[in-house]
Amino acid sequence: MYNKNIKLIIAGLIVAVAIWQMIESYIGNGIMLLLLASVFVFLYFKNEFILLAFLKLRKQDFPRAQSWLAKIKDPEAALTAKQQGYYNYLQGIMLSQTNITQAEKYLKKAIKLGLNMDQDLAVAKLNLAGIAMTKRRKREAQILLNEAKKLDKHNMLKDQIAMMKQQMKRI
Repeated sequence: MYNKNIKLIIAGLIVAVAIWQMIESYIGNGIMLLLLASVFVFLYFKNEFILLAFLKLRKQDFPRAQSWLAKIKDPEAALTAKQQGYYNYLQGIMLSQTNITQAEKYLKKAIKLGLNMDQDLAVAKLNLAGIAMTKRRKREAQILLNEAKKLDKHNMLKDQIAMMKQQMKRI
């Protein structure tokens, strides 16, 4: 993993070479180099290991997703605030299967740091509501479920929210 500032330096150098290539009348080379520089700028804002962990998590491959996240040695120094939020979000989702106390800590930290998409925030709050329900904190679970329902604008979590509300009635 490259440091986030090194990514910008590499992008700047590639842009300089692209401009030089365009001045020398190699327009095609300059355009390709600009596209290459845009990859480094994109990776400045989106960490490559977090993206790979998301892909593995989508395939339900938790050990591989965890191995990609483990490659991020110092998340506070290597990641921007939003990237730290997604790092904690992924850790929380993976740990929610085994260690709910640790998962709760990661998910709360992810919400505090912020997530870009409302859908991700809704999933985090839904997982926190499930953890709160497991720990018999019904009021907190109800609040989190209502917040998740508000954030779920496309009704993708409608079934899970309804199922959790049915389970809450039993408590």
